[in-house]
Amino acid sequence: MPVTKTKARELALSFPGTLEKPSYGKPAVFVASKFFIRIRAEDGAMVLPVEAMEQRDMLLELDPKTYFITDHYRSYPCILVRLSQISAGELKVMLERRWQRIAPKSLLRLSLAASNTTSATDAGLAATARPARRARKTHRDS
Repeated sequence: MPVTKTKARELALSFPGTLEKPSYGKPAVFVASKFFIRIRAEDGAMVLPVEAMEQRDMLLELDPKTYFITDHYRSYPCILVRLSQISAGELKVMLERRWQRIAPKSLLRLSLAASNTTSATDAGLAATARPARRARKTHRDS
């Protein structure tokens, strides 16, 4: 199912430390003071910085229906994502990777701590939900 502009914005703002503010006069999402994403009004595509030009070029080659660039972005490590061509799950993974690269260490620590707490709680719940094993009688027990 395609992602709407509203859903993409909500996903981006769901990460710790994100805030919406203008970038060159247009609404964008930042993590602390670092640019995270922007949704383009002209075509509804999302501007997503990537780690390297090689990564951008690989995405362009692998899936040109979803990823593209304009002349403006030709010299920048950014990719444009057609929201109509990507699932919310795929987009969330991309946003999470971007967030992890640019988030301040204090936010990364908080996120990791919250994740560990959730994992420990989930593991505890899973352990209590397991049916008790019956002891097997072995030859030595007889």
